[in-house]
Amino acid sequence: MGAPVHNLESRLKQSSVKVSANAKRHGRHLLSNSIFRYYFLFSILALCFVLGMVILFIGKTAMLMFGQVSLADFFFSFNWSPEEDAFGAAAFIVNTLSLTALTMVIAVPVSVGMAVLIAEIAPNWLKTFIRPVLDLLVGIPSIVYGYLGLTVLLPFLRDVSGQGLGDGILAAALVLSLMVLPTICRISDDAIVAVPRKYRDAAYALGSTRLQVIMRVVLPAAGRGIISAVILGMTRAVGETMAVVMVIGNTAQLAKTLFTPSSVLTSNIVMQISNVEFDSTWNYALHMMAFLLLVISFVLILIIRILGRKRRDAA
Repeated sequence: MGAPVHNLESRLKQSSVKVSANAKRHGRHLLSNSIFRYYFLFSILALCFVLGMVILFIGKTAMLMFGQVSLADFFFSFNWSPEEDAFGAAAFIVNTLSLTALTMVIAVPVSVGMAVLIAEIAPNWLKTFIRPVLDLLVGIPSIVYGYLGLTVLLPFLRDVSGQGLGDGILAAALVLSLMVLPTICRISDDAIVAVPRKYRDAAYALGSTRLQVIMRVVLPAAGRGIISAVILGMTRAVGETMAVVMVIGNTAQLAKTLFTPSSVLTSNIVMQISNVEFDSTWNYALHMMAFLLLVISFVLILIIRILGRKRRDAA
């Protein structure tokens, strides 16, 4: 009887040791999970706090302008002469919208066409080559694009147009189109690839050609993703600074032609912000321009989120 009792006691001790070890391991896991949970929560709150402070600082400083300048004068006047206390930003707003629209007109058809080529037509070896190249182009600093525009594009536009100066809205739009093309193309490519294969098979079974399948089935099914790509490209085009500064001419006037040296919100801010006093109407007006860009970017990102939610609900 002694041996079985001894074996039972040893088994009980081993079981208790295993339970204790499992309990310690479980406790360590709970502790590590709690630490990471609070760390991530702190990171999110810190990010929200910093973003909120940026919005609060820019918005509060921008609103000080309306103590000196009326709302109508700022948004509807084309006279920007800070030395004469004239702070009309309408020319910069119109130029920004015109530049963004022209950029999208140039970039969107080319980007979506390239996305269709990569996703639907190109052989696998070409896909494996083009996609990494586009990813590489997304990461190139904007000043590199601006330098290429300044040294290559502007002389070319002078020769082609016969203009004394090649800078203006057209040069800036061409540079921005090259910058946003990889972003729109890659996101559109992902949206097209995500279209279920059964849609294509059903269309082919009905006798559709490849062009009909692409135009009437694939692109409509990937429409929300493509629109999100276009809006994301617009946010970069609206907020781009250095590349635009180098090719647009930086003159505070309305761009009446494609080759008129002009300025947009971003270029005007970066060219003048270092030369003004903080407690001045001029500085408040520049902060209001920055706040406008912030609002435009926020609205565009909100549209992307709404479209993404609708796409998930539809799926």
